[in-house]
Amino acid sequence: MKKLDFSVLGKVGGYIKPYRVKLLFSLFFALVSVIFTIVFPLFTGKAIDAIASGDGKLFFFLLSLMVISALITSLAQYLMNRVNNAMAYGISRDIRAEAFQHLQNLPLSYIDGHPHGDIVSRIITDADQVSDGLLMGFTQLFTGVITIIGTLVSMFLVNWIVALVVLFVTPLSLFTASFIAKKTFTLFYKQSEARGAQTSFIDEMITGASVVSAYGREKKNQEEFDRINEKWAKYSLLATFYSSLTNPVTRFVNSLVYTGVALSGGISALYGMMSIGGLTSILSYASQYTKPFNEISGVVTELQNALASASRIFDFLETAEEKSDAALPSLAVSSGQVDIEHLRFSYTPDCEFIKDLTLSVKPGMRVAIVGPTGSGKTTIINLLMRFYDPQSGRIRIDGEDISGVKRSSLRKSFGMVLQDTWLKSGTIRENIALGKPDATDEEIARAAKLAHIDTFIASLPEGYDAYVSDDSDGISAGQKQLISISRIMLTDPDMLILDEATSSIDTRTEMLIQEAFMHLMKGRTSFIVAHRLSTIRNADLILVVKDGDVIESGTHSSLMEKGGFYASLYRSQFSS
Repeated sequence: MKKLDFSVLGKVGGYIKPYRVKLLFSLFFALVSVIFTIVFPLFTGKAIDAIASGDGKLFFFLLSLMVISALITSLAQYLMNRVNNAMAYGISRDIRAEAFQHLQNLPLSYIDGHPHGDIVSRIITDADQVSDGLLMGFTQLFTGVITIIGTLVSMFLVNWIVALVVLFVTPLSLFTASFIAKKTFTLFYKQSEARGAQTSFIDEMITGASVVSAYGREKKNQEEFDRINEKWAKYSLLATFYSSLTNPVTRFVNSLVYTGVALSGGISALYGMMSIGGLTSILSYASQYTKPFNEISGVVTELQNALASASRIFDFLETAEEKSDAALPSLAVSSGQVDIEHLRFSYTPDCEFIKDLTLSVKPGMRVAIVGPTGSGKTTIINLLMRFYDPQSGRIRIDGEDISGVKRSSLRKSFGMVLQDTWLKSGTIRENIALGKPDATDEEIARAAKLAHIDTFIASLPEGYDAYVSDDSDGISAGQKQLISISRIMLTDPDMLILDEATSSIDTRTEMLIQEAFMHLMKGRTSFIVAHRLSTIRNADLILVVKDGDVIESGTHSSLMEKGGFYASLYRSQFSS
């Protein structure tokens, strides 16, 4: 069961530090507001006594002071709210910015291993919950606490007997609010978790809407959503129920306080221990004293929710980032020699995937990696790009261990086209120039022509300025892949990785693209992952991978003569 970790308060306090000046202004305006709120009942009582004594001059003087006090209180509250808004939303902005920056530095294994919707929920929704809680806290908590202290001191000054009655009953209200607050934190944390699961599920179902419809999963998905939604509703209801108890309970205790003040104050007035004006003042103070407890009970509810959300954000922020490689040298590719030595890798500790991979690729070689689904083809590519690091062994490029160079320089050395295409929200020009933002229009047009996407772009009214995104309906999967291929044509990399690069393209266009790739691969070390074995017959070296091991290697001719696993795979594709 998740409990309130008070270290979360300290972490939130770290984000408040840059806003120290605003915090001081907020406290100052809160103090001014409370002071003039407290003196108002004092002027009221004195004015009543002036009426009773028939002193009209004193009455009008006190009346003017009451008007001035009310104006100053309103102005101070307005300024305090402005400062608090700027502070709360600034802190929310800072948390969200740090969370997104942290996301950029997390290892790919974390993003692969966590629901994307839950990550989105933490960065956006939970950050909003923190800002809402802080806003209520800054606006009401400060003024509430100062009002309680100020009114209590004022009551002691008017009549210490009545003040003691108030002081005696107060701990009951505090104890009740504290008891309920501890209960609600766990429920608010579970509510945040359920909300993250719901966001994740909705995101997944919207992204795969066509697949859901194709397989008739609507009813099953509705049932799954209902289960998640019911769980979220359950924790939300319980959290709201327990937090809602705070207000009526504190109101009941506050009613006891007011009753005690009225009785003790009335008796004191009867026996001449205070004037009628003094009784009026102390009753006003009793009302002022109890009001902040009701407001603070609402603040406590919001703070519980905010702290639960903050706890989820900090869990995310404290996830270990990839080790910084800023001090490491950059990789300078001279020839493109790639050596893999005794590589061992597993996605999970209890299941070794690549057991002992050793491979030497000469400069300029075209290396094809083939094998059944799940054999480890893409895993080898992930290790080459350092999306994942091996448990043991090493990969060298031109004699340099890739673990000893900057990741950015390693990845810039490879031009990569994946089977799964991705377009960022922006123009076609921006998408093609993703790896080379300073590319000229001529270079972009040349890359599009080499990728055979220029005719399609020319048919669009906006041309290269046409707006596209990863979920655009007006562009096919094949056209998205051609745009991705044009990126690699533009960057002119030292080495190439083609992971099923033409899987979504028609046969005629694929032949044209293969010609462009052949031109691009001249003199470059290239790795080609392919299921269609006809596309890699001219490779200098074919690696046959099965269960994470290279079981055969050689040229197409030598492997066919051998009559092993590759020959069996090849014949199965052309059995007709």
